Amino acid sequence: MANLKSKHVVWHSGMVTKEDREAIVGHKACTIWLTGLPASGKSTIAVALEKALWDRGVHAFVLDGDNIRHGLNRDLGFSPKDREENIRRIGEVAKLFTMAGVINITAFISPYRADRDRVRALMQPGEFIEVYVSCPIEVCEQRDPKGHYKKARAGEIPEFTGVSAPYEPPTHPEVVLETHRESEEECVRKLLTYLEDHGYIPRNVSTPE
Repeated sequence: MANLKSKHVVWHSGMVTKEDREAIVGHKACTIWLTGLPASGKSTIAVALEKALWDRGVHAFVLDGDNIRHGLNRDLGFSPKDREENIRRIGEVAKLFTMAGVINITAFISPYRADRDRVRALMQPGEFIEVYVSCPIEVCEQRDPKGHYKKARAGEIPEFTGVSAPYEPPTHPEVVLETHRESEEECVRKLLTYLEDHGYIPRNVSTPE
């Protein structure tokens, strides 16, 4: 993890706590970290979960890998060093969203365990929910909605996860979604049930009018 370049930077605490914000919105805040191979279904599930939570009056927001690389991380490539910095930055952003009382859902390949573990270490216990979006690479490659696997096989995309760069699956994720066996609706339901069972969101929240 990068050290502060200035020794004169001081963290300033506000008068409103994370618990204060949670009390107003009526649910706990956390980071739901979706990780998996390209085309495993991370973004699709993230967007569907965000909508399902929002329909129940839960403050939720998706931080998507491609979207972040259009702005905050547009200066980064896909080398191991750049991938590490990509996840470090988004981990810090996810931490801020969590402190703000939001359930934020990240959809990043985040191929290295050490990088994901560093993000977990940024959070308080219970604030980081690692979700392994499991799908065989053969199925991911058949989907290939962006044509990236085809280009990677042709050597047009270097450092492509699953083809020319490694992916390290989680060893102890909080939730496993098998998108080659479970539908989008089943995956979202599984995540909602986890959030309900662990007290992040109320069980019977009516949709606001």
